Amino acid sequence: MDNFIFSLNATVPVFLVMVAGYVLKLRGKVNDNFCTVANDINYKLTLPALLFMDISTSNIREVFDLKYVAYCGIVTTVCFGAIWAGAKLLVRDKTEVGAFVQGSFRGSAAVLGVAFIQNMYGNAGMAPLMIIGAVPLYNIFSVIVLTFEGNNSDGKNIKNAFINICKNPIILSILAGVAVSLLNIDFPDIVDKTLESIARLATPLALLVIGAGFEGRKAIAKVKITVIGSVIKLIVQPAIFLPVAAWLGFSGDKMVAALIMLGAPTTASCYIMAKAMNNDEVLTSSLVVFTTLLSSVTLTGWIFVLKSMGLL
Repeated sequence: MDNFIFSLNATVPVFLVMVAGYVLKLRGKVNDNFCTVANDINYKLTLPALLFMDISTSNIREVFDLKYVAYCGIVTTVCFGAIWAGAKLLVRDKTEVGAFVQGSFRGSAAVLGVAFIQNMYGNAGMAPLMIIGAVPLYNIFSVIVLTFEGNNSDGKNIKNAFINICKNPIILSILAGVAVSLLNIDFPDIVDKTLESIARLATPLALLVIGAGFEGRKAIAKVKITVIGSVIKLIVQPAIFLPVAAWLGFSGDKMVAALIMLGAPTTASCYIMAKAMNNDEVLTSSLVVFTTLLSSVTLTGWIFVLKSMGLL
Protein backbone atom coordinates (compact mmCIF):
# COMPACT_ATOMS: atom_id res chain seq x y z
CA MET A 1 0.00 0.00 0.00
CA ASP A 2 2.86 2.40 0.82
CA ASN A 3 4.37 1.88 -2.63
CA PHE A 4 0.99 2.44 -4.25
CA ILE A 5 0.48 5.68 -2.32
CA PHE A 6 3.98 6.87 -3.23
CA SER A 7 3.38 6.07 -6.87
CA LEU A 8 0.19 8.11 -6.82
CA ASN A 9 2.03 10.94 -5.07
CA ALA A 10 4.73 10.81 -7.75
CA THR A 11 2.41 10.80 -10.77
CA VAL A 12 -0.90 12.48 -9.92
CA PRO A 13 0.68 15.88 -9.07
CA VAL A 14 2.52 15.72 -12.40
CA PHE A 15 -0.74 15.21 -14.24
CA LEU A 16 -2.45 17.97 -12.25
CA VAL A 17 0.26 20.46 -13.28
CA MET A 18 -0.47 19.55 -16.92
CA VAL A 19 -4.17 20.10 -16.24
CA ALA A 20 -3.33 23.51 -14.78
CA GLY A 21 -1.52 24.44 -17.99
CA TYR A 22 -4.48 23.26 -20.07
CA VAL A 23 -6.92 25.33 -17.97
CA LEU A 24 -4.68 28.40 -18.23
CA LYS A 25 -4.71 28.05 -22.02
CA LEU A 26 -8.51 27.67 -22.10
CA ARG A 27 -8.92 30.81 -19.99
CA GLY A 28 -6.59 32.81 -22.21
CA LYS A 29 -3.91 33.31 -19.56
CA VAL A 30 -1.23 31.75 -21.77
CA ASN A 31 -0.93 31.60 -25.54
CA ASP A 32 1.10 29.86 -28.23
CA ASN A 33 3.88 32.46 -28.00
CA PHE A 34 4.28 31.71 -24.29
CA CYS A 35 4.57 28.00 -25.06
CA THR A 36 7.20 28.61 -27.75
CA VAL A 37 9.33 30.82 -25.49
CA ALA A 38 8.95 28.51 -22.48
CA ASN A 39 9.97 25.50 -24.58
CA ASP A 40 13.11 27.30 -25.66
CA ILE A 41 13.96 28.22 -22.05
CA ASN A 42 13.42 24.65 -20.92
CA TYR A 43 15.50 23.15 -23.71
CA LYS A 44 18.43 25.53 -23.38
CA LEU A 45 18.47 26.37 -19.66
CA THR A 46 16.30 24.64 -17.06
CA LEU A 47 16.60 20.97 -18.12
CA PRO A 48 20.37 21.21 -18.64
CA ALA A 49 20.68 22.81 -15.19
CA LEU A 50 18.63 19.99 -13.62
CA LEU A 51 20.74 17.22 -15.18
CA PHE A 52 23.99 19.02 -14.38
CA MET A 53 23.01 19.34 -10.72
CA ASP A 54 21.90 15.70 -10.45
CA ILE A 55 25.17 14.35 -11.80
CA SER A 56 27.72 16.89 -10.56
CA THR A 57 26.59 16.49 -6.93
CA SER A 58 26.95 12.69 -7.06
CA ASN A 59 30.16 10.90 -6.09
CA ILE A 60 30.66 9.02 -9.35
CA ARG A 61 34.09 7.64 -8.39
CA GLU A 62 32.70 5.99 -5.27
CA VAL A 63 29.66 4.29 -6.79
CA PHE A 64 30.83 3.63 -10.36
CA ASP A 65 29.96 0.13 -11.64
CA LEU A 66 31.03 -0.49 -15.23
CA LYS A 67 28.82 -3.58 -15.64
CA TYR A 68 25.74 -1.65 -14.56
CA VAL A 69 26.50 1.39 -16.73
CA ALA A 70 27.11 -0.96 -19.68
CA TYR A 71 23.78 -2.70 -19.03
CA CYS A 72 21.94 0.64 -19.05
CA GLY A 73 23.67 1.76 -22.24
CA ILE A 74 23.22 -1.49 -24.16
CA VAL A 75 19.56 -1.89 -23.18
CA THR A 76 18.81 1.72 -24.16
CA THR A 77 20.48 1.17 -27.53
CA VAL A 78 18.60 -2.09 -28.19
CA CYS A 79 15.25 -0.54 -27.24
CA PHE A 80 15.83 2.46 -29.47
CA GLY A 81 16.96 0.40 -32.47
CA ALA A 82 14.12 -2.11 -32.18
CA ILE A 83 11.41 0.54 -31.77
CA TRP A 84 12.71 2.65 -34.66
CA ALA A 85 12.93 -0.36 -36.97
CA GLY A 86 9.42 -1.44 -36.00
CA ALA A 87 8.04 2.06 -36.42
CA LYS A 88 9.53 2.42 -39.89
CA LEU A 89 7.72 -0.74 -40.92
CA LEU A 90 4.42 -0.40 -39.06
CA VAL A 91 3.58 3.30 -38.51
CA ARG A 92 1.50 4.39 -41.50
CA ASP A 93 1.80 8.15 -41.03
CA LYS A 94 5.52 8.73 -41.49
CA THR A 95 5.32 12.18 -39.87
CA GLU A 96 4.59 10.39 -36.58
CA VAL A 97 7.62 8.10 -36.61
CA GLY A 98 10.08 10.40 -34.83
CA ALA A 99 7.65 11.33 -32.05
CA PHE A 100 6.52 7.73 -31.62
CA VAL A 101 10.06 6.37 -31.34
CA GLN A 102 11.23 9.02 -28.90
CA GLY A 103 8.10 8.76 -26.73
CA SER A 104 8.23 4.96 -26.65
CA PHE A 105 11.83 4.43 -25.57
CA ARG A 106 12.69 7.54 -23.53
CA GLY A 107 11.44 7.78 -19.96
CA SER A 108 11.67 10.30 -17.13
CA ALA A 109 14.88 8.73 -15.83
CA ALA A 110 16.50 11.79 -14.29
CA VAL A 111 13.48 13.49 -12.72
CA LEU A 112 11.44 10.52 -11.54
CA GLY A 113 14.37 8.15 -11.07
CA VAL A 114 16.12 10.15 -8.36
CA ALA A 115 12.86 10.85 -6.53
CA PHE A 116 11.79 7.20 -6.61
CA ILE A 117 15.08 5.82 -5.28
CA GLN A 118 15.39 8.51 -2.60
CA ASN A 119 11.92 7.66 -1.37
CA MET A 120 12.72 3.96 -1.07
CA TYR A 121 16.35 4.05 0.08
CA GLY A 122 16.91 7.51 1.57
CA ASN A 123 19.49 8.58 -1.04
CA ALA A 124 19.97 8.76 -4.79
CA GLY A 125 21.61 5.31 -4.83
CA MET A 126 22.32 4.06 -8.34
CA ALA A 127 20.28 6.75 -10.10
CA PRO A 128 23.38 8.75 -11.15
CA LEU A 129 24.92 5.62 -12.72
CA MET A 130 21.70 4.91 -14.60
CA ILE A 131 21.60 8.55 -15.73
CA ILE A 132 25.20 8.31 -17.01
CA GLY A 133 24.48 5.04 -18.83
CA ALA A 134 21.12 5.96 -20.34
CA VAL A 135 20.35 9.68 -20.43
CA PRO A 136 23.18 10.79 -22.79
CA LEU A 137 22.04 8.04 -25.19
CA TYR A 138 18.41 9.14 -24.75
CA ASN A 139 19.37 12.55 -26.05
CA ILE A 140 21.77 11.38 -28.77
CA PHE A 141 19.24 8.89 -30.14
CA SER A 142 16.41 11.43 -29.84
CA VAL A 143 18.39 13.98 -31.83
CA ILE A 144 19.13 11.35 -34.49
CA VAL A 145 15.57 10.11 -34.92
CA LEU A 146 14.01 13.58 -34.72
CA THR A 147 16.49 14.91 -37.27
CA PHE A 148 15.95 12.06 -39.72
CA GLU A 149 12.18 11.82 -39.23
CA GLY A 150 11.40 15.53 -38.79
CA ASN A 151 8.80 17.18 -40.99
CA ASN A 152 11.48 19.23 -42.74
CA SER A 153 13.98 16.39 -43.15
CA ASP A 154 14.80 14.39 -46.24
CA GLY A 155 15.93 11.50 -44.02
CA LYS A 156 19.56 11.78 -45.17
CA ASN A 157 20.86 14.72 -43.18
CA ILE A 158 23.68 13.00 -41.30
CA LYS A 159 25.65 16.23 -41.00
CA ASN A 160 22.76 18.00 -39.26
CA ALA A 161 22.27 15.07 -36.91
CA PHE A 162 25.94 15.22 -35.90
CA ILE A 163 25.81 18.99 -35.42
CA ASN A 164 22.63 18.73 -33.36
CA ILE A 165 24.24 16.11 -31.11
CA CYS A 166 27.37 18.20 -30.57
CA LYS A 167 25.46 21.33 -29.65
CA ASN A 168 22.61 19.68 -27.73
CA PRO A 169 22.51 21.55 -24.39
CA ILE A 170 21.22 18.52 -22.49
CA ILE A 171 24.09 16.30 -23.66
CA LEU A 172 26.61 19.06 -22.92
CA SER A 173 25.20 19.52 -19.40
CA ILE A 174 25.53 15.78 -18.68
CA LEU A 175 29.17 15.76 -19.84
CA ALA A 176 29.88 18.85 -17.75
CA GLY A 177 28.24 17.24 -14.71
CA VAL A 178 30.40 14.11 -15.09
CA ALA A 179 33.55 16.23 -15.38
CA VAL A 180 32.69 18.28 -12.29
CA SER A 181 31.93 15.15 -10.27
CA LEU A 182 35.13 13.36 -11.33
CA LEU A 183 37.27 16.43 -10.65
CA ASN A 184 35.51 16.94 -7.30
CA ILE A 185 34.92 20.62 -8.02
CA ASP A 186 33.03 22.59 -5.36
CA PHE A 187 31.28 25.73 -6.53
CA PRO A 188 30.63 28.68 -4.22
CA ASP A 189 27.21 28.64 -2.52
CA ILE A 190 26.04 31.51 -4.69
CA VAL A 191 26.59 29.39 -7.83
CA ASP A 192 25.00 26.28 -6.32
CA LYS A 193 21.90 28.14 -5.17
CA THR A 194 21.52 29.86 -8.54
CA LEU A 195 21.73 26.54 -10.40
CA GLU A 196 19.31 24.90 -7.95
CA SER A 197 16.77 27.70 -8.46
CA ILE A 198 16.98 27.33 -12.25
CA ALA A 199 16.82 23.53 -12.05
CA ARG A 200 13.65 23.64 -9.93
CA LEU A 201 11.87 25.39 -12.80
CA ALA A 202 12.50 22.58 -15.28
CA THR A 203 9.78 20.06 -14.49
CA PRO A 204 6.87 22.36 -13.54
CA LEU A 205 7.48 24.69 -16.48
CA ALA A 206 7.73 21.77 -18.93
CA LEU A 207 4.53 20.24 -17.58
CA LEU A 208 2.62 23.52 -17.73
CA VAL A 209 3.64 23.96 -21.36
CA ILE A 210 2.62 20.38 -22.22
CA GLY A 211 -0.80 21.02 -20.71
CA ALA A 212 -1.15 24.37 -22.45
CA GLY A 213 -0.12 22.84 -25.79
CA PHE A 214 -2.34 19.78 -25.45
CA GLU A 215 -4.90 19.65 -28.28
CA GLY A 216 -7.65 17.31 -27.19
CA ARG A 217 -9.34 16.67 -30.54
CA LYS A 218 -6.06 16.00 -32.33
CA ALA A 219 -4.89 13.78 -29.48
CA ILE A 220 -8.06 11.68 -29.62
CA ALA A 221 -7.38 11.08 -33.31
CA LYS A 222 -4.00 9.63 -32.31
CA VAL A 223 -5.29 7.45 -29.47
CA LYS A 224 -4.40 4.12 -31.12
CA ILE A 225 -0.73 4.92 -31.68
CA THR A 226 -0.59 6.56 -28.23
CA VAL A 227 -1.83 3.36 -26.57
CA ILE A 228 0.68 1.25 -28.53
CA GLY A 229 3.57 3.53 -27.55
CA SER A 230 2.45 3.56 -23.91
CA VAL A 231 2.29 -0.24 -23.72
CA ILE A 232 5.80 -0.47 -25.17
CA LYS A 233 7.11 2.12 -22.71
CA LEU A 234 5.46 0.89 -19.51
CA ILE A 235 5.07 -2.87 -19.99
CA VAL A 236 6.99 -4.40 -22.88
CA GLN A 237 10.43 -2.94 -22.13
CA PRO A 238 10.41 -3.85 -18.40
CA ALA A 239 9.02 -7.33 -19.15
CA ILE A 240 11.93 -8.06 -21.49
CA PHE A 241 14.88 -6.40 -19.75
CA LEU A 242 14.19 -6.58 -15.99
CA PRO A 243 14.75 -10.37 -16.10
CA VAL A 244 18.09 -9.63 -17.81
CA ALA A 245 19.00 -7.31 -14.92
CA ALA A 246 18.10 -10.04 -12.41
CA TRP A 247 20.18 -12.58 -14.36
CA LEU A 248 23.15 -10.19 -14.20
CA GLY A 249 22.80 -10.08 -10.41
CA PHE A 250 21.39 -6.58 -9.95
CA SER A 251 19.02 -5.96 -7.04
CA GLY A 252 17.95 -3.25 -4.59
CA ASP A 253 18.51 0.32 -5.75
CA LYS A 254 20.15 -0.91 -8.97
CA MET A 255 16.98 -2.82 -9.85
CA VAL A 256 14.78 0.18 -9.02
CA ALA A 257 16.96 2.41 -11.21
CA ALA A 258 16.66 -0.15 -14.03
CA LEU A 259 12.88 -0.20 -13.59
CA ILE A 260 12.75 3.60 -13.86
CA MET A 261 14.95 3.53 -16.96
CA LEU A 262 12.70 0.97 -18.63
CA GLY A 263 9.22 1.67 -17.27
CA ALA A 264 9.00 5.34 -16.27
CA PRO A 265 6.49 7.52 -18.11
CA THR A 266 7.61 9.41 -21.20
CA THR A 267 9.65 12.40 -20.06
CA ALA A 268 8.37 15.93 -20.55
CA SER A 269 11.60 16.84 -22.33
CA CYS A 270 10.43 14.67 -25.26
CA TYR A 271 7.78 17.30 -25.99
CA ILE A 272 10.35 20.09 -25.81
CA MET A 273 12.67 18.38 -28.29
CA ALA A 274 9.87 17.24 -30.63
CA LYS A 275 8.51 20.77 -30.80
CA ALA A 276 11.95 22.31 -31.30
CA MET A 277 12.89 19.86 -34.08
CA ASN A 278 9.70 19.97 -36.19
CA ASN A 279 8.23 16.63 -35.16
CA ASP A 280 4.72 15.67 -34.02
CA GLU A 281 4.30 17.48 -30.68
CA VAL A 282 0.62 16.46 -30.41
CA LEU A 283 1.48 12.76 -30.37
CA THR A 284 4.37 13.46 -28.00
CA SER A 285 2.18 15.33 -25.51
CA SER A 286 -0.39 12.54 -25.72
CA LEU A 287 2.29 9.97 -24.86
CA VAL A 288 3.51 12.08 -21.92
CA VAL A 289 0.00 12.49 -20.50
CA PHE A 290 -1.12 8.89 -21.09
CA THR A 291 2.03 7.22 -19.77
CA THR A 292 2.00 9.50 -16.72
CA LEU A 293 -1.57 8.48 -15.94
CA LEU A 294 -0.90 4.77 -16.35
CA SER A 295 2.49 4.69 -14.63
CA SER A 296 0.97 4.93 -11.14
CA VAL A 297 -0.54 1.51 -11.82
CA THR A 298 2.26 -0.10 -13.84
CA LEU A 299 5.15 1.03 -11.63
CA THR A 300 3.30 -0.17 -8.54
CA GLY A 301 2.73 -3.52 -10.24
CA TRP A 302 6.38 -3.90 -11.20
CA ILE A 303 7.53 -3.04 -7.67
CA PHE A 304 5.16 -5.66 -6.27
CA VAL A 305 6.55 -8.26 -8.67
CA LEU A 306 10.19 -7.40 -7.87
CA LYS A 307 9.54 -7.46 -4.12
CA SER A 308 7.77 -10.79 -4.41
CA MET A 309 10.84 -12.18 -6.17
CA GLY A 310 13.17 -10.84 -3.46
CA LEU A 311 14.91 -8.39 -5.77
CA LEU A 312 14.13 -5.27 -3.69
